[in-house]
Amino acid sequence: MVEEEDLELESFGNNNNNNNIDHKNLVDKNGVGKGCRECCLGPVVWFRMLASEMHWSFVLGVVVVYGISQGLGGALARVGTEYYMKDVQKVQPSEAQIYAGITSIPWIVKPLWGLLTDVLPIFGYRRRPYFLLAGSLGVISMLMLAVHEKLHLVLALLFLTAGSAGVAIADVTIDACVAQNSISHPSLAADMQSLCALSSSIGALVGFSISGIFVHLIGPKGVYGLLTIPAGLVFTVGIVLNEPHTPNFPYNQVSQKFFNAGSAMWTTLKSPSVWRPCLYMYSSLALSLNILEGMFYWYTDAKDGPSFSQENVGFIFSIGSVGALLGALLYQNVLKDHPFRDLLFWTQLLYGLSGMLDLMLVLRMNLKFSIPDYFFVVIDESVSQMIGRLKWMPLLVLSSKLCPSGIEGTFFALLMSIDNVGILSASWGGGLLLHVLKVTRTQFDNLWLAILIRNILRISPLGLLFLVPRADPNSSILPTEILSTEEETDTQEAKNVELVSLVNNVDNPR
Repeated sequence: MVEEEDLELESFGNNNNNNNIDHKNLVDKNGVGKGCRECCLGPVVWFRMLASEMHWSFVLGVVVVYGISQGLGGALARVGTEYYMKDVQKVQPSEAQIYAGITSIPWIVKPLWGLLTDVLPIFGYRRRPYFLLAGSLGVISMLMLAVHEKLHLVLALLFLTAGSAGVAIADVTIDACVAQNSISHPSLAADMQSLCALSSSIGALVGFSISGIFVHLIGPKGVYGLLTIPAGLVFTVGIVLNEPHTPNFPYNQVSQKFFNAGSAMWTTLKSPSVWRPCLYMYSSLALSLNILEGMFYWYTDAKDGPSFSQENVGFIFSIGSVGALLGALLYQNVLKDHPFRDLLFWTQLLYGLSGMLDLMLVLRMNLKFSIPDYFFVVIDESVSQMIGRLKWMPLLVLSSKLCPSGIEGTFFALLMSIDNVGILSASWGGGLLLHVLKVTRTQFDNLWLAILIRNILRISPLGLLFLVPRADPNSSILPTEILSTEEETDTQEAKNVELVSLVNNVDNPR
């Protein structure tokens, strides 16, 4: 979403004065147990208020897509895929790194999904058919991965990519619903963002906590079988979603709408005030090489490594998601008003330095200080994810400030795609680095060097900080000519364009 995960979590359970919700009935007449009752019943009242104001099917859609599909399902899929590639397909760490990048390609073309949901209704509906398509892709692809005994690697990648496309399409479609409801119910915009953020965070925390247990009990293919449930729920959202029917849609205007949106985005992107920060954002992400697969193989297979079990891996990732949530809260409450360039300097520097914890672990320096592997990795993951989130949040805010009036959603989707290309570049670059240094399933002698090179490259974007404006988040960045030009255009259709989020990608790869 344009409003990031950290937006106004305090609205959860608050009194909603704008909607005249009376919470006095939650309080005992004598004031006894007031705090406990409000804590327990406040979220229920809040959910009921959102459901009554915007229809229960919308609230269900947000919880299913963000909480169950992306949060819980995404966590299960991440851990399950790690073990699927290592134990079932038996690929090398560098290969697994490349394949992880391939499966993320559907997220790069999110602007296409967003434009389709806005300008190309199917049978008179803009959102419902895309939920049905997303759910169908997920169910079919996960079933094929689960039931096929000896699935060829190419077919496995095809089904993993199809499943990723299903999640991406559902994400874009629910974002479009949130954008529409934010326009029709502006006083509830923050509540909707809080619902999205909380659903995603809680789902990821629960998913990572149980992922290792399920991988241990039923194996990675069994986990794929479980993932048909979130996909089936997305399909159900497409059936029950309350959406007006629009018959006799002028399909002959679709090509013109695509052309107008593309022309407006290109005009904006050519401005130095826009492409310079975009170049920094891409470089910052692309140079933060992702060698997570090498670390994962070392965690589980190295003779002199910690030899973590599936349960340990899942729990470590769950603690990392808590660190990411703490980073979002820290940014919201302390750092959100700091100038972009100053904040990005310190977060980028700390991001590079935090990678040294991996180096200490691989060189076994923690054992010299009598720090157990498990405790050290939990601290490492928490710190890395927290700083990664602190680094990511200002980039999201900066992206939202670069979006001109009238094409906010579409242009934000384009910026997020640029960032996703950066993440893909980091994944493939990390895979190439592991291959060059001959880090394999059984050979980890040069893993420390890969970590050192990655950490140095993480700091290198500091040399490009001059591309980022000195402005603070409360000031305008776009030049006047772009703002005035966009204000003169017809924005009626663009107002419904989806506002895209990177919830699954906010936790930057290590």
